[in-house]
Amino acid sequence: MTILVTGSAGHLGEALMRVLRGAGRTVRGIDIKASDFTDHVGSVADSALVRHAIKGVRAIIHAATLHKPHVATHGYSEFVETNINGTLNLLEAAADAGVDAFVFTSTTSAFGSALTPEPGAPAAWITEDVTPVPRNIYGVSKVAAEALCELFARRHGLPVVILRTSRFFPEADDDAGIRGRYETANAQANELLYRRADIEDVVSAHLAALEKAKEFGFGRYIVSAPTPFSPGDIQELRTDAPSVVRRRFPDCEALYAERGWKLFPSIDRVYVSALATASLGWKPKYNFRHVLSCLRRNEDFRSPLAREIGSKGYHETVFADGPYPVA
Repeated sequence: MTILVTGSAGHLGEALMRVLRGAGRTVRGIDIKASDFTDHVGSVADSALVRHAIKGVRAIIHAATLHKPHVATHGYSEFVETNINGTLNLLEAAADAGVDAFVFTSTTSAFGSALTPEPGAPAAWITEDVTPVPRNIYGVSKVAAEALCELFARRHGLPVVILRTSRFFPEADDDAGIRGRYETANAQANELLYRRADIEDVVSAHLAALEKAKEFGFGRYIVSAPTPFSPGDIQELRTDAPSVVRRRFPDCEALYAERGWKLFPSIDRVYVSALATASLGWKPKYNFRHVLSCLRRNEDFRSPLAREIGSKGYHETVFADGPYPVA
């Protein structure tokens, strides 16, 4: 079965291409950038290119997108062209070709303002049942693309699985305050408690979705490292998150202290990926317990795949005041 991966020169796209090739799968990549993992150079917004690239393909993983860091550098029409029109091009070509599976990489950013509770309110417990309230063109474009995916599943019989992935980028946080108070590894270790996944686990979720798409017909899942928290924790997470963490991981304090690391004082949302693990048979390996195990052995907690790919960034330009501009 030939698999098409869009965004093959990007962080997730390259990871997918590496893993699929390593498993001996027949895979081809499409991206606007030439790379060792790009077979077709061009945009998914080019319908003729898409139809050429899809010939003989039985499954599609659509990871190409303009991201949140592009909000400050790209116009609304560019987001519409790539994230909405590009997705529509792929869906139409996939439906016409009768492909067996279409996996769409979406984002937890689609939840938007639903992720930020009012002052004094408990942390938001984010499951697939939460209604998105997009706060920028990135979120709007991804929610619109999701709606197109669902339309093609319901009306055209195209097997589609949508994965709302949490953070997996290796770059430092775009929040200058976080960068100033926490080294990158410290911040990203903390995020594995509630809003981050390792790239290896994100890849395995996509491959699990490929296998289940035809059986399910349609599905939408959050992909994030399994959280150790429960709904009973959400009030205290907002006011004293370290106490909640230390109750579950008593050795965390000493392991962090050895490195001068700190837990976040407050957590405002928790992504819940239980449905993905239960329904897709997804088995993520990289969570906060794994982080602490690595700290005991003085090892890097990132997966070998994450270390191999490294940092790609989102722009050709290097910005003086952060990893990327903030809108």
